[in-house]
Amino acid sequence: YNSDDPVGSLDASILTEHILSPLFGIHDLKIDKRIGFISGIKGPEALKKSVDEDKSEVAFGLYPVTMDQLKWIADTNNIMPPKSTWVEPKMRSGLVIYSFEDDNNS
Repeated sequence: YNSDDPVGSLDASILTEHILSPLFGIHDLKIDKRIGFISGIKGPEALKKSVDEDKSEVAFGLYPVTMDQLKWIADTNNIMPPKSTWVEPKMRSGLVIYSFEDDNNS
């Protein structure tokens, strides 16, 4: 792992690069049917339940992305890995897309 790489230093990237791809052959998290995602807000109990009920063969819990990591990725014009942008609570879309620039350019 490279601590100077804003995306490569994320837990999600490390998991994909060093475990999911080489051990399970999962290269594209968006389309591979063998992988699923559980909201972090449900806690580790949801991961355990998924394995205990044979819905999953293995489960991984990751630390959430910090605001500093998110800013670092945005400031370097990088893109977050799939499912690493799951944010709770969900913000209303108007708050996310509202322009703070003056329309009159004054």
